[in-house]
Amino acid sequence: MTDKVHIEFPGRIVMIGFGSIGQGVLPLILRHVGIRPDRITIVTAEEAGRAEAESMGVRFMVEPLVRENFRRVLDSLMGRGDFLLNLSVDVSSIALIKHCWERGAMYLDTCIEPWAGGYTDSALPPARRTNYALREEVLALRTADTAKAPTAVITHGANPGLVSHLMKVALLNIARDVKLDLPAPASKDDWAKFAQALGVRTIHIAERDTQVSNTSKQVGEFVNTWSVDGFTGEGCQPAELGWGTHERNFPRDGKRFDFGGGAAIYLGQPGAATRVRTWTPLAKNFHGFLITHSESISTSDFYTVRERGQVLYRPTTHYAYHPCDAAVLSMHEFAGRNWELQPRKRILMNDIVSGVDELGVLIAGHKKNAYWYGSQLSIEQARALAPRNNATSLQVTVSVLAGMIWAMENPDRGLLEPDEIDYRRVLEICMPYLGTVTGEYTDWTPLSDRERLFPEDIDKSDPWQFKNVRVI
Repeated sequence: MTDKVHIEFPGRIVMIGFGSIGQGVLPLILRHVGIRPDRITIVTAEEAGRAEAESMGVRFMVEPLVRENFRRVLDSLMGRGDFLLNLSVDVSSIALIKHCWERGAMYLDTCIEPWAGGYTDSALPPARRTNYALREEVLALRTADTAKAPTAVITHGANPGLVSHLMKVALLNIARDVKLDLPAPASKDDWAKFAQALGVRTIHIAERDTQVSNTSKQVGEFVNTWSVDGFTGEGCQPAELGWGTHERNFPRDGKRFDFGGGAAIYLGQPGAATRVRTWTPLAKNFHGFLITHSESISTSDFYTVRERGQVLYRPTTHYAYHPCDAAVLSMHEFAGRNWELQPRKRILMNDIVSGVDELGVLIAGHKKNAYWYGSQLSIEQARALAPRNNATSLQVTVSVLAGMIWAMENPDRGLLEPDEIDYRRVLEICMPYLGTVTGEYTDWTPLSDRERLFPEDIDKSDPWQFKNVRVI
């Protein structure tokens, strides 16, 4: 692969956090952004990764950031025209965005993080521990005064992030195949009406990770192919999903929000305890965790059609995630410990012997039933493409890279979500790293081969209602 430098960047880059994603993205930044290593500083809470950073000539600081010290630590490291890449946990995204704007620096993160404890603080009502609430708080930063502030791209990893761009390509592919006679969308309203015209009802961010290690998971150990803290943190949040206008059966444990735009609902249980039916081309049908993710809310919001303040159309959207088998075992043990994290954590990387991360969007309800479009990336491909990555991390890290480059090319656009930036430019950067990018139609529905063992309470008039997707 040619190491194309996409942009020469004269500023400094500060990276907060240096776990599996930070260690995987740093070589890509040095490969594709024109910047000297000595102009990059890593600020992290622990020693892990020091040798890797220093081998690339990058400054490494162990300094956990908290409310009381983050301004002092960051002020000497960044200023006007610089870039803050937030890959941390337990450091408030909102606090960092505000500080970046005060300093004149750009910003990107992969999820909206609260300060430590924000996902699980029992003193907060469940509605306030959701990604919906965090998103509403971040979007409130948009004012007339911040419209031209330094670009701050939120939630731009693989999902949320990359999947928003794959979604647009998938919609265009479906429109081509059903011969929908509409011009290509050029605005948010255009995209929403485009999805409505196609008849899209349900969108799954459908992911199956089959990577396998040569070392089995041990009792008392949480194993994953990416951040254990990130996965367990979001797994403990309430299950959330964008709530479509076609839904006729409100969940018994469903809750509506009494604030914000109203694009989503949440369930009265953790996402890690909630399963849904879904489908991908390699795995076929499987059960995934309904883990809360920002794209579940932002996608439903982005594709909402309103007229005179009334919602006319909105698709149901949610994540459906089957992590690697060792992570599934870890999650079951975690739940059995009443959501107290195991004492040991392990990220699979060099010990992976086989497997694929199949990540994409399953768009359903249109004339051709359902269409999956996404990345099928094997561990062998990932290792050949980039150092310090597995198949899961590379789908994240290349999207982080692409989002950073787009922000550097558009430095004064204020606060933006992935749906609001140029999908073509992002995918141009990402595609060489995504393995096989493919689309496939399927006649599978959540009703396929049901009731083999026991009768079920199924609404057969519409297979793509959430009632039929959810595993009770």
